[in-house]
Amino acid sequence: MIKQRLISALTIAVLVIAGGLAAAQQAGSVKSLRGAPVDEFVPVDKIYKQDEKRFVRNYRQQPPLIPHAIDRYQIDLSANQCLACHDWSNAGDRDAPTLSMTHYLDRDGNQLDAVSGTRWFCNQCHVPQADAPALVDNVFVPSQ
Repeated sequence: MIKQRLISALTIAVLVIAGGLAAAQQAGSVKSLRGAPVDEFVPVDKIYKQDEKRFVRNYRQQPPLIPHAIDRYQIDLSANQCLACHDWSNAGDRDAPTLSMTHYLDRDGNQLDAVSGTRWFCNQCHVPQADAPALVDNVFVPSQ
């Protein structure tokens, strides 16, 4: 009985090790959506840059796209650096677009003095844009 369990355990261990080796060999052939191997070093000059201009909206109710880098912005439960410029109290001084009044409504439609918790994480809806080739073909046509 003990000998049979030992043989079963050794068989399982060999199978797990063999599977791990096969997965490790396959990992070298994994490619990104743009076709480069995922473990390939990308030189800094090949990284796509943010185009800092306002983007046209493609459909009604589309959240505006972010025309500047936000990679160093703190947006978490305790802080939201977007509000330093875009909150209604700061936007005029900073020459930045103000948040829509919908961002100051709670889920029951009550007006709030501060941004609603449901709108706190800006990058859930608003995304930065970079001058990079499309990962997949896009056949979207904006409405007129």
